Amino acid sequence: MRAHRTAADRRFVVDDHEPVYLQTWREGRLAAKVEQALAELADCRICPRDCGVDRTADETGVCHIGRHARVASAFPHFGEEDCLRGWNGSGTIFFSFCNLRCVFCQNWDISQAPAGEEMSPSEIAALMLALQERGCHNINFVTPEHVAPQVVEAIAVAVPRGLRVPIVYNTSAYDGLASLELMDGLVDIYMPDFKFWRPETARRLARARDYPEVARRAIAEMHRQVGVLRFGPDGLARRGVLVRHLVMPGLVDESAEIFRWLADELSPDTYVNIMGQYRPDHRVPANPRYADIDRRPTAAEMEAAYAAARAAGLWRFDERR
Repeated sequence: MRAHRTAADRRFVVDDHEPVYLQTWREGRLAAKVEQALAELADCRICPRDCGVDRTADETGVCHIGRHARVASAFPHFGEEDCLRGWNGSGTIFFSFCNLRCVFCQNWDISQAPAGEEMSPSEIAALMLALQERGCHNINFVTPEHVAPQVVEAIAVAVPRGLRVPIVYNTSAYDGLASLELMDGLVDIYMPDFKFWRPETARRLARARDYPEVARRAIAEMHRQVGVLRFGPDGLARRGVLVRHLVMPGLVDESAEIFRWLADELSPDTYVNIMGQYRPDHRVPANPRYADIDRRPTAAEMEAAYAAARAAGLWRFDERR
């Protein structure tokens, strides 16, 4: 099996590209990043919640995570985009807890509860190397926004031990610029969500009124670091930004605004996965407060979302719906 790639996408094929963290390591900059990461934990403003707690002393804020990250699961994932899962899977490491409070979260048992176990940087590094040994094409950190410093520590341990596959930063885009500064020179593939356009929607559905502004700032910084998505000769993603957008019932007008921003402020060549997987979950079912989103998006809404993306000038899509 080869990862799917259209003829037009061949413009974005690069010669085999080594992960950027190898250059950072060779230049001796990994240790400085770990030092910076620990300093961020001591007065935590690593995400936009700006809790200001000392996580090195195991104090916790909104994300409920202190000194060590909590890992819910780690496995080769075959449900990711074709250019990530390939034929051996994407090496996903799911972190517990989250800095958002999405009322429809399909992973609420992980994002809102203490699933899994706390792990040291060495233990997370061991997971990374084990996934690489199993043939996974990348290491895919899922919901890393609140544990970016711990991710840096784990990378710094794994690279000298032989890590050589690209790192995917799979995020809600509710990221602080401090965390993205830590990731600069470590991450090759950013995979942010862009969930909502209106602050009122973000406040009601994710308890984060500033989400749209934060997401725009974060995704722009990701694009500055790695550019548009590019593939290796085998069709697997090597470097760049892949944006996910979950189409919500009744909110296609917000989808259109997001697509216009991606095309105008990043690039019409931005690779976008327009996702139709929304289903009512967590706090939504049978709750009158969320009756407007207590259904799946219709086929007409999905078609309207794709039409809006094309009208904005976007053309590089993951076509699964």
